[in-house]
Amino acid sequence: MQSEKIIIGFETSCDETAIALMKGDKLLINKISSQVEIHEKFGGVVPEVASRAHAEMIRNLFHSSINECGIDIGEIDIVASTDGPGLAGSLVVGYNFAKSVAWALEKPFYAVDHMVGHLSAPLIEHPNMEPPFLSLLVSGGHTQIVLVEDWGKYNLLGSTIDDAAGEAFDKLSRFCGFGFPGGPAIQKISEGGDPKKVDLPRPKTSNKFDYSFSGLKTAAVYFLQKLSEEDQLLKKDFAASYQEAIVDSLMEIFVKAIKETGVNNISGGGGVMANSRLREKIVLFSENNNKNLYLPSPKLSTDNAAMICVAAKNELITNKINIDDIRLSSIIS
Repeated sequence: MQSEKIIIGFETSCDETAIALMKGDKLLINKISSQVEIHEKFGGVVPEVASRAHAEMIRNLFHSSINECGIDIGEIDIVASTDGPGLAGSLVVGYNFAKSVAWALEKPFYAVDHMVGHLSAPLIEHPNMEPPFLSLLVSGGHTQIVLVEDWGKYNLLGSTIDDAAGEAFDKLSRFCGFGFPGGPAIQKISEGGDPKKVDLPRPKTSNKFDYSFSGLKTAAVYFLQKLSEEDQLLKKDFAASYQEAIVDSLMEIFVKAIKETGVNNISGGGGVMANSRLREKIVLFSENNNKNLYLPSPKLSTDNAAMICVAAKNELITNKINIDDIRLSSIIS
């Protein structure tokens, strides 16, 4: 059966070199090589450095993944890779390597949109998740509310008009010297802090389902610049207040979309969905409002190749695409 085919997925859209293999609903392996230590000294991802690191890592990661999951390379049935959005140089490395593997093995190649990958990630742990559902996708480059009316039928209700939520974490963290990546750094510092200590805005937009975080970031910077040396504001209180402002903004608009669409199934994905405070609030909302919640685990919320595998499998099955009809000519187009 096509649903039992072995899929290998590649994900190199930013600074994570990731490879996964899946057979049916079973995830055989999900390996991620992080570049955090490389980019930490720059305070953010440097595109040229990221693409070079992908090129240096991907071959070894590919062979180790095959060996560790105990399959023969010839058993692979489908090769899938992220084809965007993301950093162009990083995407090229994984995409071209994946195409080369497909060509060498004479196997079909399938390209997957990065955000469809995040949208599909809950299926790895919740294979019973079915449309219609509303998903909050929050990552370093995107903040979106997507109504999934059916697989392949995605209605973008709202998105960010400036910074994404992940960018808001990263930029403020860099300004404060909290560390990189910003989200995990601020979450760690905020532990035990008072989220109501600093009054920060929750920006509004003209489109009721759109987000904006640049005003919040600017307000936070101005607040810090006005502090005198005598002010004894605890760092953890400021971090907790800033995190709370982002989470409140995300939830307020997402809840509004849930109520207006009337959906019973809700989901999420993207690196910011690994944030413990955001997960706490979305779980609480779902429990208090009898909603079915399908969240990927924190590890599967961040960039990974397992989500590329499950997205490819899901699209092939739901669109009734026979892998034998995916011509090898598409590999060299």
